[in-house]
Amino acid sequence: MTIERQETKQRMSRIVKHNGTIYLCGQVAADANTDITEQTQTMLDKVEGLLLQAGSDKEHILSATVYIRDMKDFAQMNAVWDAWVPEGHAPARACVEARMARPELLVEVSVIAAEKA
Repeated sequence: MTIERQETKQRMSRIVKHNGTIYLCGQVAADANTDITEQTQTMLDKVEGLLLQAGSDKEHILSATVYIRDMKDFAQMNAVWDAWVPEGHAPARACVEARMARPELLVEVSVIAAEKA
């Protein structure tokens, strides 16, 4: 059983593939100096790009864990999320309030997906 790692650095790999399952490292906004709506959208755009690079897409997401700095932003984050996830393809998901690595970050997501057949 081969493990494939892509864009590996000392601390982490951006993509890890094993037995048809794709694991993405946590993704954050392209620009942390924007509001929760923009941060969520650019974060999900990054997820989509990594999934395509790994041979998958957002319809094949199995699980997502969303970390949000403040639950007051939960509804705005969900509005972007709900528009992004294809109808009928919602993954198992958890959302937790968490302290972020940098104070300007408002949201982060970790994704597990299946490879497209």
